[in-house]
Amino acid sequence: MRSLWTTIIAGYLRIVEPFIGLLVRSGVSPNTLTTIGTLCTCAAGVAFATGRIMTGGWILSVTAVFDLADGAVARRTNRSTPFGAFYDSTLDRVADGALFGGLTFFFASDPWHRSMSMVAVGLMGLVATFVISYTRARAEVMGIEMKGVGMIERPERITLFAAPQALFGLAFDGMLLRLVLSVLAATAIVTAMQRIAYVRWVTQGAAPVEAPPAAAEPPSDPPSV
Repeated sequence: MRSLWTTIIAGYLRIVEPFIGLLVRSGVSPNTLTTIGTLCTCAAGVAFATGRIMTGGWILSVTAVFDLADGAVARRTNRSTPFGAFYDSTLDRVADGALFGGLTFFFASDPWHRSMSMVAVGLMGLVATFVISYTRARAEVMGIEMKGVGMIERPERITLFAAPQALFGLAFDGMLLRLVLSVLAATAIVTAMQRIAYVRWVTQGAAPVEAPPAAAEPPSDPPSV
């Protein structure tokens, strides 16, 4: 599965390479690309929420290039910064929330496809996606590398959010969309559990982290009379 996704992403990178080269030559800021990409993803989330499933899929398919371009431009122009990495990761969470939130809202409000079970699935997927992000951030603070750990990462999620919806929309009376959202939620939950298990495995036998010694408290003033 991982090699399949790697092949797909490598092929996509070859397709968008001329566009990335143009961005490098134009001198556009990587943070600007991150912002544009997030706004486009939020637009796709709004399209999902309002029942324009195919439109949302095409918006995401076409503009997903920004999700890759910001990092590529930063590396090629030597403009990678700690704030840029922080900003990119933070807005990625906004984008994930917009996509899961849009589909969850659709299943909660659409008169023909309303389904409380799918609302629950969407909410579980949203929470699990945020847990995936948190586990990586927390583990890397502990010095544990988490890249590649787990069943699914963000490029795979974006592909599943984009391609099936762009091609099929609400085909088969929305059953395909239900299946895609269920797969996204299930794989996110599994990935979160895998990362938790991985950190537990890595830290097995590690020396416990001792709390720093408490600072001596200054003597208290004598009580007033």
